[in-house]
Amino acid sequence: MGHIPRTAYVFEVQISGIHELTVSSLAVSVPFERLDGTGSDKFKSPLFMGTCQSALSSLSALIYILIRRKPTDTLSQAIGLEHKEAVAKPQINGSAVQNGHASEHKKTAEHHHHHDKPDTRYSVQALLLRYFQCSVFITCAAPFGFAALSYISYPAMVLGKSCKLVPVMIMNVLLYRRKFAPHKYLVVFMVTTGITIFMGFGGEKKGGKSHSNNNLSQTPYANLIGITYLLINLALDGATNSTQDEIFSRHKVTGQQMMLWINLFCTGISTLLSVLPLPYIPVIHPSSGGQTELATALAFVRSHPSIVVPLAQFVLTGALGQLFIFETLQHFGSLTLVTITLTRKLFTMLLSVIVYKHKLSSGQWLGAAVVFAGISVEAFVKRKDVHAKKVIQEKEKAKLKSL
Repeated sequence: MGHIPRTAYVFEVQISGIHELTVSSLAVSVPFERLDGTGSDKFKSPLFMGTCQSALSSLSALIYILIRRKPTDTLSQAIGLEHKEAVAKPQINGSAVQNGHASEHKKTAEHHHHHDKPDTRYSVQALLLRYFQCSVFITCAAPFGFAALSYISYPAMVLGKSCKLVPVMIMNVLLYRRKFAPHKYLVVFMVTTGITIFMGFGGEKKGGKSHSNNNLSQTPYANLIGITYLLINLALDGATNSTQDEIFSRHKVTGQQMMLWINLFCTGISTLLSVLPLPYIPVIHPSSGGQTELATALAFVRSHPSIVVPLAQFVLTGALGQLFIFETLQHFGSLTLVTITLTRKLFTMLLSVIVYKHKLSSGQWLGAAVVFAGISVEAFVKRKDVHAKKVIQEKEKAKLKSL
């Protein structure tokens, strides 16, 4: 995949995946009219929603994998549980160093020559454990994000989500001791600050009814509860993204293989929690009286049939959008994916200014300028790195020709 097609592919990801996920999740969070017309209620079964979406997502990933599978691959190889042994090629005129990996391979070969103990870090058991870890984070994060909308408005939720780059970077550092280039911290700070300014000065906060127009949002500590849920959701999202980065750095898997296994584990965990008659647990298991969440969800669907279409949209867009999202994770990492997520709305607003002659406030223009400055720093550094690599490659070619 070349540089230009991949860049275009990233913007396809943001449009088809992230935007649809955001719109569909908002559509499910609003109150739905009862069948008898006596009032409306909000759907409070996030585990049921997660089960439906993860089940269809795992099926979508499996179909995609089977379609793209090579004729020589076994099923275990196709789903990422087994890898073909790389055939060593004969080296001519010594070993050329590419991107600093040749010396590492040499050390690894010497290590295996003296020690035949298997490296458990790269085992299938370790891989499945990481997948399960991601699934636990995702299963716990979704209910907190869904519950936050009961206490804070949707614009406030979007504003809080604009800081997602920060927990992703923090969790990468805390959980896996991953270090980033100095300019990455500057870019994260500038993009987060710019998006926050842009959203803070947006017109969504002014007037109109918020989507959290229920009794819960009128309690004295509603904002505090909502922000707390949102912070927990952001922390778990950051832990999920950092663990996914760790998987890609340790194991040879594709985005769709990761999507398959994470969603399979999510389906198993959420199904187990949905069918067990658990007591009332805030956010995680809101059903009371020892009733299972599955029974509560099905009863709600029967008494509120208007939820069927939004729920189907949520499940379908989630399954299809994840195909693009995991592909981006594989090739670019979580920081780039989250940056796309956050800047999508900004670019959409700027496009509306050009196409539909919409007006932005001076604060929004300031926020856009800060974001563009941050993106420009990233582009400048990447261009500099690419140029440096080309110079090294040219020197290596010259040396080989001289030999």
